[in-house]
Amino acid sequence: MKDADKLVGDGERAFRERLGGRGHPLVVNQWASWCESCRFEFRFFREMAREHRKTVAFLRLDSQGNEPDAGEFLRELPVGFPSVFDPDASVARSLGGGTAWPTTFFFDRRGRQVHTKLGAYATVEQLEQDIERYALRG
Repeated sequence: MKDADKLVGDGERAFRERLGGRGHPLVVNQWASWCESCRFEFRFFREMAREHRKTVAFLRLDSQGNEPDAGEFLRELPVGFPSVFDPDASVARSLGGGTAWPTTFFFDRRGRQVHTKLGAYATVEQLEQDIERYALRG
């Protein structure tokens, strides 16, 4: 994917463009370059994006970071899908996040938000269970 591991716009408009009209589920991971828990769980998202690449889309939401640090973080920890820059966490807050890092949002095939998970995933199995439960069954 040409946009993988890059910031692909900023704010609500860029996020909504990525969200709209997908026709398949979307998993959005709110992160920040200063967040150690985000760094910890990135490998889980990399694995799940590879495993579910044909059935689920993935997007990251860089909230309350800065672009230079985000770019460095994305080069250091590539996961294979893009990020939208959310400098003031307003997009994350509009989804029920922006209070805990990381936070993961699940959207069904119709683009409806169906679940929000505050905090990091402790294991890849926990993330996979939520993908099965909220993204693939919806």
